[in-house]
Amino acid sequence: MRISWFFIALTWLLTLSFLSKLLNRPKRKLPPGPRPWPIIGNLNLLGSLPHESLHRLSQKYGDLMLLKFGSKTVLIASSPEMAKEFLKTHDAIFASRPELAAGWL
Repeated sequence: MRISWFFIALTWLLTLSFLSKLLNRPKRKLPPGPRPWPIIGNLNLLGSLPHESLHRLSQKYGDLMLLKFGSKTVLIASSPEMAKEFLKTHDAIFASRPELAAGWL
């Protein structure tokens, strides 16, 4: 009987811990984008012509959007003006991180 109470208490503690972490996460202001699927992210949205797929997504989500390709988060600036503004403002921050956005701008 003691063991079952121990497991019930342990389950409650784990549940409360999980919920407190979930509810107390800091909210970051991120660019808009489609909700990613588990594991594949947004790869399902890229068709046989990725440049056309990205163009359609930019019409829906704007010139700056956030996508996930597998486990990689990709920031896409889909207009020359947005790319120029982004690079002008954030060039020092992202200079050491070529995997976020050098190849997709």
